[in-house]
Amino acid sequence: MQAVIAIPDLETLKQYGGAKQALMREVCGVPLLVRTIKTGIRAGVKSIVVIWPSSVPESIWLCCQTALASECVDGITLVQAESFRPRQTSAWTAIAPLLAECFLWLPWNFVTHKRALLDLGATPVPPISWSQPVILEKVAVLFARRIRSTPKQWVEGILVTSQQTARETERFLVARSGKPLDGIYSTFNRKLCRPVVRLLSHTRVTPNAVTLAGLAVAIVGAWLFTRGFYAAYVAGAIMFFLSGLFDEMDGMLARIKFRESAFGTWFEGFVDNATYLVVFAGMTAGLYHQRGTPDLIYGVALIAGCVLSVLVINLQRKRSTDPARPNEYLGKMYGLMESDSSNVISRVVRHIHVFLKKAVAIHYLLIFTVLGGLPVFLRLAALGSNLTWTLTIYFSFRFFRGPKRQVSRGAAPQTHAQAA
Repeated sequence: MQAVIAIPDLETLKQYGGAKQALMREVCGVPLLVRTIKTGIRAGVKSIVVIWPSSVPESIWLCCQTALASECVDGITLVQAESFRPRQTSAWTAIAPLLAECFLWLPWNFVTHKRALLDLGATPVPPISWSQPVILEKVAVLFARRIRSTPKQWVEGILVTSQQTARETERFLVARSGKPLDGIYSTFNRKLCRPVVRLLSHTRVTPNAVTLAGLAVAIVGAWLFTRGFYAAYVAGAIMFFLSGLFDEMDGMLARIKFRESAFGTWFEGFVDNATYLVVFAGMTAGLYHQRGTPDLIYGVALIAGCVLSVLVINLQRKRSTDPARPNEYLGKMYGLMESDSSNVISRVVRHIHVFLKKAVAIHYLLIFTVLGGLPVFLRLAALGSNLTWTLTIYFSFRFFRGPKRQVSRGAAPQTHAQAA
């Protein structure tokens, strides 16, 4: 897919506070024009044509290029022009050799998210408003005068024209920084995290630093669990709940600041597993000191089940996903189980798998602990962890039997880049 972005002339940009203020205005810590381009790239854009008025300092574009580095697969073409009027056929005729047969029109100051762009369909007619993204066929702009009617396409997003609209846009982006597979628990958790994520987006704090902070909070929670009495258990459960919120925030921050990476996904998964192990170890130690050997046995079974689950799931993830996009594993498994719903095990696991997610576990651990049911939670968690690795092996044979599957870059379902 190709994208076309036209920058207004200097006189128009003065209405927004000047060229540099308008084009480089930060939205969640990312310059506006850079955000527009990167959103297109995340939505599948491979090449970009940027129409740059000669009246606008080219140094601004050089700053954008530095931020973009080499993210666009087929490169970015900069076209110098006096001005560009998308409603005029002559403007498009001048750049016709550069246009693909189908391209995405991206308004320079329209902020949206990649899912909104992915939902667009191509149209052979010009849009009613050029202030919204639209996928156009080349004939739509080269022969616009022959068109009598124009359908309207609406894309969720905000036009950034001032500092106030930039703040509104930040709230919009953070509110939509979740993942398609989020359930009611993750959605609730993310709502609690929104103010902190907006604040962090304007700092140098990285998603990986947030991940480590969550681990530190979990370690404090584990120590509290080892104390072996009710008040300490409740405090430990609260700390584990907070560590779960950190787990949501790192992914949200990574998505709105375009900091997703394969390493980030792996690192977050590693820290999540370490979080479970330290908290469950603390819980086991506390209950053993308070109640004796039976809880120690269940605790050891729980920890062993967690370790085996991590090993088996990592092997299955490597087998079933592109190494550059390990974050697609969960969506792929959900899709496979959904398509295999005629199988009783697939159907049941598809519905109860949600309870094994950290976003859900933090709620139930807190509820069980407050109600005095921590020993019950320990036993249920021990059962669940050992069912997890057993069923993962079952699905490996059911879905991935034979030689390792070659996963194409366009075949997997669209999900978040750094898991949260």
